[in-house]
Amino acid sequence: MTKNSRQLARTWPYPRHNQFIKHLKMAAKDWFETHECKVHPTYTYCLAEWNDWHRNIILPEVAEYIEDIRNKRASNNQSFPLHDYIHHGLSSQALLFNLIGPLIVRGDLEPLRNALYSNGLTWPGSSEQAFLEYEDRSVFNEDLGQPTSIDLVIGNPEILGSLFIECKFVETEFGGCTVFKRGDCDGVNPSSKFSRCYLHYIGRRYWTLLEKHGFLESSLSTESMCVLASHYQFFREVLFALEKGGTFILLSDNRSPTFYYEGNGEERGLMPFLLEFVPQSLSHRIGQISIQEVVNAIEASPRYEWIEQFKLKYGMLDV
Repeated sequence: MTKNSRQLARTWPYPRHNQFIKHLKMAAKDWFETHECKVHPTYTYCLAEWNDWHRNIILPEVAEYIEDIRNKRASNNQSFPLHDYIHHGLSSQALLFNLIGPLIVRGDLEPLRNALYSNGLTWPGSSEQAFLEYEDRSVFNEDLGQPTSIDLVIGNPEILGSLFIECKFVETEFGGCTVFKRGDCDGVNPSSKFSRCYLHYIGRRYWTLLEKHGFLESSLSTESMCVLASHYQFFREVLFALEKGGTFILLSDNRSPTFYYEGNGEERGLMPFLLEFVPQSLSHRIGQISIQEVVNAIEASPRYEWIEQFKLKYGMLDV
């Protein structure tokens, strides 16, 4: 008997993003309730007010550390962008603060180093430096507006060999180009004529750096549609890391099918797909690691008692 589409959908052998989200919302709701947080009347997995974002951070000393960085940067006319949804229980920025923040505050990045080593990724010498929300407007000549911001940098970003880490949690994409989304671009690949790109016209160096690092010698140049239209953030952050002489690493949840999923004998997700556009000579400078692998490395140390709260907050106790 032939199955209909609904019956076939139930046998799809890969995770479904909506089920992943549903599980996380329940975990966030329960965590906020347990900690007596004031939540949104409708979206109970989200704090009531943005200004309550510190209640989304497990350890008070991490929230204090974030505030201290923000104040120091403000005094130097520098920014530390807190996301619009930092108060959301499923915020990837809050997750990164909760996962790596305690390691930074306590001056012990060894669990992260061990997790990276287990994936064949390098560590920047003996450096224990870590920078959250790192920016450098000069890389792409981003003279106005919000510049490219890297979630986490390990090592000195001005010295070759640093790690530039992007954290993704419930997102369904790497951010796309807002010029295209606004309808101000037809999305045609401008690799043979940079002047077709509005961002290139106003002085941004995205296409010149793609050319510099050999991307236009790959299949990227033969695509009909501009790959930056939908995957602008990926290429921007990879180029940022390469221009700084470093390595780009994606940190994502292995329960999500969006960025990287390994199962049924194959690798799926945006990372394997987008790596097809990266020159082979640069593939060793782009890596991927799961949030769960970092959690496991942290659990190996008895000093990190807070990791159980992290697992509760993000629904990992039964995974």
